[in-house]
Amino acid sequence: MALSKLERRIRIKKRIRKNISGTEQKPRLSIFRSNRQVYVQMVDDVTGKTLLSASSLKNESAQKTNKIEQAKMIGAEIAEKALSAGIETCVFDRNGFLYHGRVQALAEAAREKGLKF
Repeated sequence: MALSKLERRIRIKKRIRKNISGTEQKPRLSIFRSNRQVYVQMVDDVTGKTLLSASSLKNESAQKTNKIEQAKMIGAEIAEKALSAGIETCVFDRNGFLYHGRVQALAEAAREKGLKF
């Protein structure tokens, strides 16, 4: 029996999350992309708290561009927030999504702004 897209993504997500987790000094950068928006959070898995977040839903200028450009803007935004909060490194969690398109654009934009992962 073939898996649905969601079932496949959840299976991949579980496989990834077995190996990575975030701490307060090195949080997990978790991405979620829907059909229209992209969301990103920095999570401390030890305490179970979200340290920082950004999304294209809250960013007015991101609403007026295409989805790849939205992801680049959000990646730059989360990197700036992290660096101002004193977070320089993180663990990248693609959340079961393939590393291309919006996920790749977000990651590369965050790296360009100085975030290390």
